[in-house]
Amino acid sequence: MHGKFITLEGIDGAGKTTHLTWLADFLRARGLAVTVTREPGGTRAGEELRQLLLDRAQQLQPETETLLMFAARREHLDKVILPALKAGNWVICDRFTDATFAYQGGGSGVSWEKILELEKWVHGELQPDITVFFDVAPEIGRSRSSRIRSPDRFEQEEGAFYQRVREAYLRRAREHPGRIRVIDAGADLIKVQKELEKLFLTICN
Repeated sequence: MHGKFITLEGIDGAGKTTHLTWLADFLRARGLAVTVTREPGGTRAGEELRQLLLDRAQQLQPETETLLMFAARREHLDKVILPALKAGNWVICDRFTDATFAYQGGGSGVSWEKILELEKWVHGELQPDITVFFDVAPEIGRSRSSRIRSPDRFEQEEGAFYQRVREAYLRRAREHPGRIRVIDAGADLIKVQKELEKLFLTICN
């Protein structure tokens, strides 16, 4: 592995997409090769599974969701993430396994231990080099996302669901303090980007 693996996490409406674009440009401006991808998705199979998972007409059992997420992730690792890292690219991924702990574990109640076993099976010792968790209050996130587009299956969940998701993300941050950096995504956009700049200047150097 020669590249860096960066993941961005947060509840819907936390601003991940905006910050992902900014970060990719920031790294490329420093001469780094950057691969941008997302989960679920990133591969043909992954994108098809994404459509299934986000379809509001679906009523999937939470453990089914979890297994589908990891199936898409295994393809994503094999076909996109690992080859890019081996080629020396910096990979920026919109969500990774922390999202499964948050959404399926915290939000939907799937056993933390079962997700840990799947994490170990699907990607073993591989973890992101750095994960940025954009933390925002659920009511702010929901307000932002509702102004952008019609909600997908997860975005239409009630506020209590998103509070559980947020709490699960914060639990992961406490469990992995060296990897997961928490940024206040409720702050002004410029302030958030200054925090990102400070963090990634340190990593780049």
